[in-house]
Amino acid sequence: MNKKLYLLILLSFFTSAVAFAQTTLDVDFNGLGFLDNREYKDFVARSRTYSGTRTALDFGLNVDSLNSFVFGSNAIHEFGAVPYFLKVDPIAYYQFHNKNWQFDIGEFPREGLLEDYPRALLNDTLRYFRPNVEGMLVRFTNNKNFKETFWLDWVSRQTATAREQFLFGMSGKYSPDQYGPFYISHYFLLLHDAGSATVNDPITDNGGAQIRLGLDFSHKTFLDSLSVEAGGMSSIERTRGVTGLHLPKGFIASAYASWHWIALYDEFYAGQGSTIYYGDAFYEKKFYDRLDFMFTAFSASRLKGQFIFSVHRTPGFTSNQEAFRVTYDLGRRVIAKFNN
Repeated sequence: MNKKLYLLILLSFFTSAVAFAQTTLDVDFNGLGFLDNREYKDFVARSRTYSGTRTALDFGLNVDSLNSFVFGSNAIHEFGAVPYFLKVDPIAYYQFHNKNWQFDIGEFPREGLLEDYPRALLNDTLRYFRPNVEGMLVRFTNNKNFKETFWLDWVSRQTATAREQFLFGMSGKYSPDQYGPFYISHYFLLLHDAGSATVNDPITDNGGAQIRLGLDFSHKTFLDSLSVEAGGMSSIERTRGVTGLHLPKGFIASAYASWHWIALYDEFYAGQGSTIYYGDAFYEKKFYDRLDFMFTAFSASRLKGQFIFSVHRTPGFTSNQEAFRVTYDLGRRVIAKFNN
C-alpha cells in the first residue's frame, strides 16, 4: 500500500509539473571514495578503518526556475562487505530556491547545506554513513554578507522497539562590510529523544552550541586562504525528571591556511568536557587539539583527491589519523524539456 501511495504521489507531481511551460528534467551523479584509518589511543573502540564508496544518482523535475522535485538514491559500499550495499538511502524532496531563500522538504543531501558544522557538534562519519537529512531546511541569504539556516532531521520514528529521535538546529554567519575581514558565526543543535512506545523511558535532551568571532584574510596575503576564529562552546545535557540541566562550557579556537595544494587546519578546545551524542567524542576531554595536514593530490573539473594526516592530542595521549578521499560531481545536466 505504501509503495502504491508513493507511486501515486510521484505520478501526481509529474503530471502537474508538465502542465507548466518549459519544464525540464535533469540528472546528477556524484560520489565519494574514502579510506580513513584512525589510531585513537584514548578511544580504542573507535580505533578502526573506514573504507568504501558512496554514490548518488538523482533526477530533478524543474517545474520552473524556482520549484523542483528531486528523486533518486544514495548508496554506500564498504570495501570487502557482503551484501554489496551496506545501505541505500532514498533521495526524494521538494525544493524552492530563489536569490534569497531556499526551502527543502523530504530526504535531501546534507552536503552543501550542513557540512560546515563543527565536528564537536556533528561528527565527520555522518558524511560516510548518514549523508541525508530527513526532514526540512530553510535558508536565508542576503548579498553573501549574511546567511541563516534552520533545519529539522528526523532520526528515528517511534515504534514499540524504536525510539523517537529528531535533531533540530540553526546556524548562521554575518560579515559586515564596514569591519573588513571580521565575521561572526554561530551553530546550534539539539537531539530530542523520547524513547520507545512500550517502555516508559525518560525524555533526553542533548546538543550543543558555539559562537565564534573570526577574521578572514583570504586573497589578502600570498596565501590562497587564511582565517582564524575564537569563541565559546557549551553542551546541553539533560534527562528529564532524573538529572538537572547541565551546561558544560569551554573555549574553542581554530586557524586555517592554504597555499596551492597544501593546507593546515588546527582546532583547540579547553574547558569542561562535553558529551554530545552526534558530536566528536574527543570533546569529552577537558583539553583537545587537532592538527590537520592536507595535501590535494589532484584536482580537476568536478574531481578532487585529497590526503589528510591528523594529529590528535588529549591529556596523556597523542593519536594519529590518515585519510584519503576522492570526491566527484558531474553536475546537474538537463536531459529533457517539456513545453506546454
